[in-house]
Amino acid sequence: MNELEQQMRLEIQLLKKSLIRLQARVKNLEASSTKATLDRYHLLRVKNRDELSDQYITQAMGYLDLSPDKAYQTYNEQDKDFIILDVSAKDYVPYQNIKEAKKIPLEELAENIHHFKNKTQHILVISEKGVRSIHACRLLNEHGFFYLSNISGGYKFWPGFRLSYDHEDFDNFLKEA
Repeated sequence: MNELEQQMRLEIQLLKKSLIRLQARVKNLEASSTKATLDRYHLLRVKNRDELSDQYITQAMGYLDLSPDKAYQTYNEQDKDFIILDVSAKDYVPYQNIKEAKKIPLEELAENIHHFKNKTQHILVISEKGVRSIHACRLLNEHGFFYLSNISGGYKFWPGFRLSYDHEDFDNFLKEA
């Protein structure tokens, strides 16, 4: 191996090391950029007097889990501006419908995100039991939406649909649990 080849190999090794350092730096910058964005969004929710869980803040979650009662309270507040997004399976029929809910099954959400023009509007996301709505919140957050609330327990625990023990559908409700 001549001197020129050795010098080229040395330069290639140095370039590889530089590339690895630059890739690590890009990752760090991307992470800090995302964190700064989430911090700003968290501050907006504090400004709007939202009740934020410790988990929402410490884990820098992109959405807030709301209890069914808290979500129902928000739903009934006349002065709140929000959208209810139902991401239940296409063939799912709830015990009762939330008439204002915009139905877009989770499987079709990615291709229909363009229907939501305002990324700062509060979106309450509901599904059958609350699992699909978590996935929807994560997907929406990845697309720049930040004022998201997952309705924990979904339709199954939505207060407006609570069944009494003597209701004819109560036994069916228990079987689904």
